[in-house]
Amino acid sequence: MELPSYVRTVTEELSLGYSISELRKTSAELTDKYRSNIKDGRRLAVSDRDALVYALVRMPATFGAVYSALSCASEGMEEDIRSVFDAGAGTGAAGIASAELFPVEELVCVEREASMQKLGQTFYKSSGHQCLRKADWVSSDLQSFETDKKRDLVTASYMLNEMSESDRKASVLKLWKMTDKMLVLIEPGTPEGYSQLIGARETLISAGANVSAPCMHSSKCPLETDDWCHFSVRVQRSRIHKQIKNADVPYEDEKFFYMAFTRVPVNNYGERILRHPVTEKGRITFKLCGKNGIRNITITKKQKEAYKALRHAKWGENAGVFD
Repeated sequence: MELPSYVRTVTEELSLGYSISELRKTSAELTDKYRSNIKDGRRLAVSDRDALVYALVRMPATFGAVYSALSCASEGMEEDIRSVFDAGAGTGAAGIASAELFPVEELVCVEREASMQKLGQTFYKSSGHQCLRKADWVSSDLQSFETDKKRDLVTASYMLNEMSESDRKASVLKLWKMTDKMLVLIEPGTPEGYSQLIGARETLISAGANVSAPCMHSSKCPLETDDWCHFSVRVQRSRIHKQIKNADVPYEDEKFFYMAFTRVPVNNYGERILRHPVTEKGRITFKLCGKNGIRNITITKKQKEAYKALRHAKWGENAGVFD
């Protein structure tokens, strides 16, 4: 998976104004800031160069994670997504993913960093999507933003992990209040990211939300305390991305976790595939999670119908129902 061509064109053109050494230095500085796990609201990407390097190095993975999460989350929905609210929009990855997947007519992006917003607007104006070109960008953080209007889809990606626990709970409830159909939260596929979204899950279930994905149920997560749920998407690295990272491999695997909640209950059926299926000669073994908990199943070629249906199944997909 890779970003649309118009995003790659803009970033490549803007990067001509900097040397690779400058971009590498900025990338290292941003990485140090994010890894310091600051949760006091401190600004991390403040300059145009910061925003550009973020778009070159992190935006492809963010887009891949959001696109994958939205694809899975919307499987059981019967209504179209026509309005989107994106909190902590950054350089616009979630809005782009939404426009690629749904017939979006209205898009609101809230982003506090002027440099990120400026670059996101440049991407959107270069796109072929009318909803992106006319998107409403608001200079604010989520805590300060107020609205009485609900949108079909509300997204927040890689944002909650930058908050304190109390701010996170308040923000999740605020996002749910803005949601008319579906709320999707995406965080890093780490034990901490998983824990934060499991906490959000409990908060939103108490507020009346219906869990629609990835869980096939609203019961307590059946994973052991020393394990965590996450998913993976492979994204392509651009030439300049590889140069900045001193990387030879033309792709990277982004680990992420997401939770989706709906106003109307979704007909969840089947079991979600956890981890990469293990393929051996004549058989495939899956780790599945459903309303009855976690189990491992092995499908052999002798089970012709099931084997044909699942031989290309991937981590994170719904495997259906098997006895």
